[in-house]
Amino acid sequence: MLKSSKGKTIVFLLMISLVGAIVYQFLTRPNYIAVSNWEVHESIDEVGWSAEKLNRAREYFDSLDSTAAMAIYDGKILFSWGDVTKNTNAHSVRKSFLSSLYGIQVEEDLINLQHTLDELNISDEPPLAENEKLATIEHLLTSSSGVFHKAGEESWSMRRNRPSRGSHEPGTHFYYNNWDFNVLGTIYNDETDSDLFHHFQNKIAEPIGMEDFSLYETEYKNEESRSIHPSYLFQISARDMARFGLLYLQEGYWGEDQIIPQNWVKESTSVQMEVPNNEVYDYGYMWWVATDGPFKELGLYSAVGRYGQSIDIVPEENLVFVHRVDSNRRTLSFLQGNVSQKERLHLLSLILAAKE
Repeated sequence: MLKSSKGKTIVFLLMISLVGAIVYQFLTRPNYIAVSNWEVHESIDEVGWSAEKLNRAREYFDSLDSTAAMAIYDGKILFSWGDVTKNTNAHSVRKSFLSSLYGIQVEEDLINLQHTLDELNISDEPPLAENEKLATIEHLLTSSSGVFHKAGEESWSMRRNRPSRGSHEPGTHFYYNNWDFNVLGTIYNDETDSDLFHHFQNKIAEPIGMEDFSLYETEYKNEESRSIHPSYLFQISARDMARFGLLYLQEGYWGEDQIIPQNWVKESTSVQMEVPNNEVYDYGYMWWVATDGPFKELGLYSAVGRYGQSIDIVPEENLVFVHRVDSNRRTLSFLQGNVSQKERLHLLSLILAAKE
């Protein structure tokens, strides 16, 4: 009897958990219209889009683990799906945020992309080899430093694919390297004698009117058993990511103000390094740049993060598309959703097909 009662209790608890998971998924699906400072296209058809075809794209969105999506066309909201106001982990989209700050500092001659790790007094534990110290800031921006050191926030695939130390000279090999990206955070703070999160707030978030961004939801994550350089994590909403994307679509302008140097927008979103085994993208300065197929013809470039985060900018269609998967929902392991690059780009293709 005791074993039977215990078994029934376990089954009951599992059923409650499952119901909770279903309720959670349901609550993350509605359209959130509370986008207070954005103008909205009142008639999709009148601006050349098919509502019927966008509904098909929405059906595909609903079939994925996506939790929010948003498209900005001609500076106004085309559609808003899910909770676009909730701040969730941007994952590697953070790297494109930092790229924008580098552009501002390079324009002001406060950072020199040709400075080496040796000149910048960058170290780690275990120490860097002499040839590794020759890597420049530009090599870090293009993820080609040749420093294959352990790093914070690495995924399992990053660890599996990391080349051995000393196997490639700086600037000769692309490897998506969190050591490079995290060290760029350290260098930025050292060279500006400031804090990248505060700079992002003052130089970008406030000038372009981000509505949900908060310094309280940013974090330096230390994993000193791997590296002394922390990762810099952003919790940010879909609608604030859309503003950032629109800033780039407008070549760094917001109204009449030049927020990010125009030449940096062009340079950072142009191919700087070829990416082996990626059928869609090569790499700029912490931006992914489409170099094949129809996406190349549309001028697509993207800020991309783990589990399906993205800001996809399509200049030829005057479109910004933001896709989110809320990776904070970890009450049960199977709630950790994921949308692959193939699925996200298929969704984007369905959206673009709705343009008439």
